Amino acid sequence: MTHNGPNEAIQVAIERSRAGVPALPDLDLEVGVTPKDITHTNGTLRLYHYHPVRDEVYRVPVIVIPSLVSRAYILDLAKGQSLVEYLVGQGFDVYLIDWGTPRREHSGMRLEDYVLRLMPECIEHILGETGEREISMIGYCMGGQLACMYAATHLEGPLKNLVCFTTPVNSDGMHLYQTWTDAEHFDLDEVIKELGNIPPELMSASLQALRPLQRQAGQLKLLDNLENGPFVEGFVRLDRWAADQIPFPGETARQFIVDFLRENKLVHNEMELGSQRVDLGAIRVPFLHVAAEHDHIVPRESSKDLIGLIGSDDKQEIVLKGGHVSMVAGGNAVRRLWPRLDAWLSTRSC
Repeated sequence: MTHNGPNEAIQVAIERSRAGVPALPDLDLEVGVTPKDITHTNGTLRLYHYHPVRDEVYRVPVIVIPSLVSRAYILDLAKGQSLVEYLVGQGFDVYLIDWGTPRREHSGMRLEDYVLRLMPECIEHILGETGEREISMIGYCMGGQLACMYAATHLEGPLKNLVCFTTPVNSDGMHLYQTWTDAEHFDLDEVIKELGNIPPELMSASLQALRPLQRQAGQLKLLDNLENGPFVEGFVRLDRWAADQIPFPGETARQFIVDFLRENKLVHNEMELGSQRVDLGAIRVPFLHVAAEHDHIVPRESSKDLIGLIGSDDKQEIVLKGGHVSMVAGGNAVRRLWPRLDAWLSTRSC
């Protein structure tokens, strides 16, 4: 589109704003549409099994672990922009844990509940359902932390392959997070006492503060693409997901803030779950880590040590340009990352 002068350009921007921005909340866009069944439940947890679309599937099933504080549908955002849809299409037998929305009565949930109880319970169910003895695991963001913790505490377990996307391991690379949660001005005990869980509004505000002008910049880009229907739909889906945070269970948040952010125990192999130490060097299964150069949620400085800490002989890291979400949704993921994930995982899934 060309403009004859600044006044016309301004008028176009005004008309776009009037026409487009108020209409955005009215867009009825489905997410999580890849066909699936709920195959197991426990409290708010739902374990999804996605319908195979190929006559033959790889022998080793895959379980996908999302973050505890974000909606799992980012991994199944839309047709053509869904990691699980892609994996199913490549012949993998895919399961995904949806943690659900914790309530006040779940404020006592700890990392032990997720890593030592719920995840093993889901894996046992999958192995019983498929008749297999091994499983691959893909963890995204904090889900990658959970996946590493599971691998380090189940050394004789059924885990065959471990894949982590944008996984923080060294909190010294997360300076703003450390500043926000510093004990001098963030009374963690009082927040948990009064609220039980860390509210999603606080989580969203914290993430927004990492890049204060990102939302405004995104809206300006949206205004310039209002005539591009696929762009608008993609923008709205991601924008709604980013604002759709879920509460962080109080005691899990305490462990994350104290043991990880403040004391940096994970990178020093000092993290403990119950009586078990999370020694990343003890992990020996094939390992793949995917990182983003321009990730502001999990900065590269916080994830780059992970590949060196893992004790596997068969390990690889893929670092791509892009941000935190572009690794699991959007063109960067579809064209550049997912084919490489498929190539790595397929040769280890027979």
